Amino acid sequence: MAQRAKKSRSGYVCNACGAQQPKWSGQCPDCGAWNSIEETRAPVPPAIRRGGYAGGADPRVHVLSDVSPEQTVRAPSGIGELDRVLGGGLVQGSVVLIGGDPGIGKSTLLLQACAALSGHESVLYVSGEESPQQVSLRAHRLGLAAERIRLLAETCVERVLGVAAAEKPGVLVIDSIQTLFAEELSSAPGSVSQVRESAAQLVRYAKQTDTTVFLVGHVTKEGALAGPRVLEHMVDTVLYFEGEPGSPHRLVRSVKNRFGAVNELGVFAMTDKGLRQVTNPSAIFLSRHDRPVPGSVVLITREGTRPMLVEVQALVDQSPLANPRRVAVGLEQNRLAMLLAVLHRHGGVSMFDQDVFANVVGGVRVTETAADLALLLAVLSSYRDQPLPMDLAVFGEVGLSGEIRPVPNGPDRLREAAKHGMRRAIVPKANVPKGGVPDLEIQPVLSLREAIEGL
Repeated sequence: MAQRAKKSRSGYVCNACGAQQPKWSGQCPDCGAWNSIEETRAPVPPAIRRGGYAGGADPRVHVLSDVSPEQTVRAPSGIGELDRVLGGGLVQGSVVLIGGDPGIGKSTLLLQACAALSGHESVLYVSGEESPQQVSLRAHRLGLAAERIRLLAETCVERVLGVAAAEKPGVLVIDSIQTLFAEELSSAPGSVSQVRESAAQLVRYAKQTDTTVFLVGHVTKEGALAGPRVLEHMVDTVLYFEGEPGSPHRLVRSVKNRFGAVNELGVFAMTDKGLRQVTNPSAIFLSRHDRPVPGSVVLITREGTRPMLVEVQALVDQSPLANPRRVAVGLEQNRLAMLLAVLHRHGGVSMFDQDVFANVVGGVRVTETAADLALLLAVLSSYRDQPLPMDLAVFGEVGLSGEIRPVPNGPDRLREAAKHGMRRAIVPKANVPKGGVPDLEIQPVLSLREAIEGL
């Protein structure tokens, strides 16, 4: 007797947030998106047998103290900046999701990583968007040694896993997850159900075979990864590719990492031969002025475990508008408005009739509060048209009562400033190291007024 086909059930899923609905409606009640609910069909899961587990053997409960913590073994990828973002290298059985704007260099970076890994690791590159000829053309243009890279052009996830089971690669690259589809689902590739099911099968394969899997994900026009947020929850590491239009610099930022620190930053430069590592990013983010200019100050920020020097610029000008503009690029705009109020209340400088523009040079996005003091000093320098010393570095958080609060890892920031030729630093008093820093004059401050008077 022929085997009975699996029954399937129909449901409705929002392709914006992934929420499941019992019936179709024009607007998703969870996220509020319009015309985002679509019908999907999925196989009925097997019934759980009484007293047991549907997957086979019964699960075993462990006592946490009896489980020995094993040291995570990492393998270098051959690209130092990528290893830094991953937390030190590749982990067996991990799944890494890389997202970014179209054409920013995701496929280029992974192809370069595959070429570096192929010398000591078996690599399978699955291309769902490009033909083998297109991938070969890119490898030839980049001058990569592609003799050991195995290439597969396929979009069916079951066939991809079948080939992977035969090839047994150490590293599997999927470019991209939105092009894959599962045969048991009737929805189109790229839909919520297809992306979720394809990712689930790849994650299962990675954990069962200890294969490192890289997934390339598309992003929406808002810059977020396309598809439901469940995709980011399923993987072990999420990396975002960032870069300003027209700028050769590319930033790879870690926003989730189960095997390392988050907010790590890798810096690359796009060239005609692919992505080149930038091991000293402070040198490219600092402008080299011939003379001191008003509205410019050097900030010592920290991305993950890396201290970095960036230039904060501000421009203050008489506003012709009833409501002066507050524009921040690379900084939080609401925090700029709040800091201007602190400057008026506790610094005695009012800018209610001035337009204030703030920018971080090089396209870097600074989210930590350590930029508060540097931003206010740059604004004040532009307002008074008085340049600050070129060898001055600043960091510190400014509170609403005008106090200068300490920030994490102050000594590391100061040593980075001294390494790049800074001779003076204005920092919170609690961040001053006991032994000081050689060749660096440190001025500790407790309040915003004290910092202004010190200049």
